[in-house]
Amino acid sequence: MPLAMNSEVFITCAVTGSGGTQDRSPHVPRSPKQIADSAIAAAKAGAAVVHCHVRDPETGKPRRDVALYREVTERIREADVDVVLNLTAGMGGDMVFGSTESPLPLKEVGTDMAGASERVEHVRQCLPEICTLDCGTMNFAEADYVMTNTPGMLRAMGSMMTKLGVKPEIEAFDTGHLWFARQLVEEKVLKANPEEGGALVQLCMGVPWGAPDDLNTFMAMVNNVPKEWTFSAFSLGRNQMAYVAAAVLAGGNVRVGLEDNLWLGKGVLATNAQLVERAVTIIENLGARVIGPEEVRRKLGLTKRAPLAA
Repeated sequence: MPLAMNSEVFITCAVTGSGGTQDRSPHVPRSPKQIADSAIAAAKAGAAVVHCHVRDPETGKPRRDVALYREVTERIREADVDVVLNLTAGMGGDMVFGSTESPLPLKEVGTDMAGASERVEHVRQCLPEICTLDCGTMNFAEADYVMTNTPGMLRAMGSMMTKLGVKPEIEAFDTGHLWFARQLVEEKVLKANPEEGGALVQLCMGVPWGAPDDLNTFMAMVNNVPKEWTFSAFSLGRNQMAYVAAAVLAGGNVRVGLEDNLWLGKGVLATNAQLVERAVTIIENLGARVIGPEEVRRKLGLTKRAPLAA
């Protein structure tokens, strides 16, 4: 297939994630202030979009606390730099099974199953421009952990996001997730207006046990994204920056950040701003232009709004 490089690229910075990385680097932000400050620094470095989870300020463990999300989003909105807000809605579908001989009952530690409304409540209150929708169920690297997103749950959550006027970012960890995303568009659960960049997709490469991050698999993922849709892509760890180039060359946008990679180089721990700066350099050296938040809003049909009153 001919090369269809993207000449106008936006960068998403995934600021902190929900993995157990908080004790592996002092740069992984924990408190709402730390998360917001890191997001603001990433925006100043060139990120048009910041993708935010929240953590327990003391332990660094992932949380779904609406108050923490409100504080993060309010701090970012009050900053002296503009940026598109993208909040995760991926939490609340975690199942940790017992032993292989006695899988039930589920383990209390690690299991976090919530209803659709609860999983989207922080989105309803904070009204970001974008929120994520993990479009499938998947085994993760941990032995007995399953990320659970049933078709019914995804239809319910997707409908809520659409009614709120928040654009879902479809998180696709394998080709079947893209297949179901197309079904959601056909059912009009999700909107895909071509004048607003179609549906928005994040191709999540190299996450065990989803799609591996070899280039053949990556292009299979890209070829399953409808031409009128907008996509970004990332890979984990040492391949994060290689995927900046790969995504642009394949016609997409890019994601970097401490959610996916802690390192700037061998033995050198990164900050979010440093990862964004490295991505900017790669994109510009390819001859493409990094676009800002207002251009992203126009491209994707996003609306910047104030949060609901507490």
